Amino acid sequence: MTHPVPDLSVRLDQLRVAQLYRRRRVQTSPQCPQAIVDGRRLLSFCSNDYLGLANHPAVIAALQQGAERWGVGSGAAHLVTGHSSAHQRLEEALAAFTGRPRALLFSTGYMANLGVITALSERKDIVFEDRLNHASLLDGALLSRATLRRYPHADPVALSRLLDQNGARLIATDGVFSMDGDLAPLPELALTARKAGAWLLVDDAHGLGVLGRGGRGSLDHFGLDAEEVHVLMGTLGKAFGTFGAFVAGSEELVETLIQLARSYIFTTASPPALAEATRASLELAEREDWRRERLKSLIGRFRQGALQLGLPLTDSITPIQPLLAGSTRRALAWSQALERVGILIGAIRPPTVPEGTARLRITFSASHTESNVDRLLDALAELPMDSPDEATSDR
Repeated sequence: MTHPVPDLSVRLDQLRVAQLYRRRRVQTSPQCPQAIVDGRRLLSFCSNDYLGLANHPAVIAALQQGAERWGVGSGAAHLVTGHSSAHQRLEEALAAFTGRPRALLFSTGYMANLGVITALSERKDIVFEDRLNHASLLDGALLSRATLRRYPHADPVALSRLLDQNGARLIATDGVFSMDGDLAPLPELALTARKAGAWLLVDDAHGLGVLGRGGRGSLDHFGLDAEEVHVLMGTLGKAFGTFGAFVAGSEELVETLIQLARSYIFTTASPPALAEATRASLELAEREDWRRERLKSLIGRFRQGALQLGLPLTDSITPIQPLLAGSTRRALAWSQALERVGILIGAIRPPTVPEGTARLRITFSASHTESNVDRLLDALAELPMDSPDEATSDR
């Protein structure tokens, strides 16, 4: 007896009805505020290229020279023949940048978080995570088969109560929360982890390059060192403008990950040329403080204008400036209204954010100008505050 395979169209239709269906856009320009998307020139406020390095001439030149030196592919995993001196130099540079003994490259931030949590936790352990953590942190805990306990967002007091009842192997949090732009209370979390005898993992994907001295991130912003935050994960495709991720920490931590992190062991190493490009972008990010100063100025200009307009923003000092819509329908309507006047900002909907908290995730880059910000504010002032029926579900 044979049975029909499941009909995936039913699930897709359900997503369309719920206005949660997503489609990809095609960009035909490099990353920059004046983007060409689906054949239209749009002013983009939805890239994570915070420092404007993704299309920097020096980074492009380093990639080209790296390709001439190393070719394109790495050929194998790091533990076979894929680990080049280009990778080694980048790991050493990242360790020095973060003030830690060692750093280890991963292909993506998602793979880095999966690798760390599964290497440090097992079935009998308990992992505590902020309720608004990035999906990769949550998935890492689930994949480890440890017990996952989620504490209320940015609430170290509630976490302490949970720890008193259960104990912990690992505490994990975003440094800067990717959908809200707010900072985790890292000093309090570090103290809580120390009292509990637990590792503290901070995913600083959206803090590195932007916060702290020379862009050293949210840990430096709070004055925390490697003794207080044991595991630092950072990505390279946001403020640093390239691709990939790394984990920085002690000698023992990195050696443990090399031996046990399956998402490191069983994947091909990233191209060596990409490592050369990232070293160039890292040097620019550290040296050119004007990029962070420009970001700070643009964010301040936007927040002041939004306050005057009475717009519902979250409390964020970072380039991530969410405009809360509440309903999915309203967020879609706002996004489409902005696109009609040439501004690209995506509507963020569940399950990326909790039900009832759909928003426009507005992000800024050092490549934006004051006139770009003013144009955005003028467009936001004209947004319909109702939820018109004509909002469609494919954006």
